[in-house]
Amino acid sequence: MRDKCGVVGVRFDAEKNRDAAALYIYYALQALQHRGQESAGIAVTNGSCLLSDKGMGLVSDYFSRERLQKLAGYAGIGHVRYSTTGGSRPENSQPYTVTYKGGTIAIAHNGNLVNYRELKKELEAEGRVFNSDSDTEVIAQMLARELIRNDIVEAVKEAMKRLVGSYSLVILIGDKVIGVRDPLGFKPICIGRVDGGYVLASESAAIDTLNGELVRDVAPGEMVVLGDKIESYRLFRCKNHAHCMFEYVYFARPDSIIDGRLVYNVRHKIGETLAAECPTEADIVSPVPDSGITSAIGYSNSSSIPYAEALIKNRYVNRTFIMPVQELRETAVRLKLNTVRSNIEGKRVILIDDSIVRGTTSRRIVDLLRRGGAREIHVRIGSPPIVSPCYLGIDMATREELIAAHKSVKGVEFLIGATSLYYISLDGLVDAIGMPKEDLCMGCLTGVYPIEIPGEKCEDKQMKLNHFVSE
Repeated sequence: MRDKCGVVGVRFDAEKNRDAAALYIYYALQALQHRGQESAGIAVTNGSCLLSDKGMGLVSDYFSRERLQKLAGYAGIGHVRYSTTGGSRPENSQPYTVTYKGGTIAIAHNGNLVNYRELKKELEAEGRVFNSDSDTEVIAQMLARELIRNDIVEAVKEAMKRLVGSYSLVILIGDKVIGVRDPLGFKPICIGRVDGGYVLASESAAIDTLNGELVRDVAPGEMVVLGDKIESYRLFRCKNHAHCMFEYVYFARPDSIIDGRLVYNVRHKIGETLAAECPTEADIVSPVPDSGITSAIGYSNSSSIPYAEALIKNRYVNRTFIMPVQELRETAVRLKLNTVRSNIEGKRVILIDDSIVRGTTSRRIVDLLRRGGAREIHVRIGSPPIVSPCYLGIDMATREELIAAHKSVKGVEFLIGATSLYYISLDGLVDAIGMPKEDLCMGCLTGVYPIEIPGEKCEDKQMKLNHFVSE
């Protein structure tokens, strides 16, 4: 099962904020709701026992005041989830809790393990029983096994040696909140300081919501322990990293800072780059809301073509990209957007979107604008063509379903019904993100991945954990 999710961890002084953890986690998860809308969960400790609650639906729908009041504790973790493969079921919601002879641990995960089936078979052969088909439970069981014979730091380190893939983890062991990031840094996770304690979160926007202060990102290969202070252990180092480019293009909130880059600035630069790479005469520049908004502003500012909204979003409909069932996704497109006819009738429209995956959504949006009276529709895309699946945590379908995997740009242009179509260049995207190409995961754009994936091409720079420097 591949998950693209949001994680949170908080740790307060037990004397000053003994019961505050769940409420802080609740608000932080709401700030990360865009990262997953299928289920939500919270696990906390009051120093003597671990309390957990999780269920299907949005954070605010599942967690009532009564549920939160039952989660009295000063340290805890939380999770919001959406699934790709494996199905949307209550038993796959997180955090997972595992009991071992030293106690009970809770764990929440953002990412995807490439080798989780192999690890699961190994653990099942040892007699361990699984309640879900999620790779997160595999990590939890592996960690519980290692904790029997090692201290916390060594247990995490030994588990990491076996994990192949992407993972940002928050773990609750005793009253310590632990954050772990994989050695290549695929998925984001950062540390913040709040009044009376510390917080870990997938994005800095969650720390802002708690009126906290961003301290820094968790480094690739680092483990941090939140107790009375922040303890840091750099367990693995590698020459280059593999930060997910799609966090900047689409998934993260524009007001989040990820690995030192404000996402808003990256998307603004993407728009400027699109305007420079493919100058086009038009009457208005318009985004596909919401992820295209910042890039459309950048395009408009750079090209001096007026910005206007061609589409209005119904904000009570979930994000179509993260809906796992195709039928639901197509229905949501019809519910989600409506045109502002007076802005587009008889106009030449430059339409800015973050990506084209299957092409279904793009075709429907172009059709909407045509029916609204647009004379020309020039589609501009803030990522290069997606030609390969993502195995590391973002649902990008199979290669057969990816429209750019088997169609030329002109072929995609024809199928979505656009007057013209242009994708940002790979170098243009790298420049907009502002970090070296060698430190980005762009496997979905190039077909070459930073770790070994059966049947796929792999970069030579860093394949296995035993090639990394352990400290």
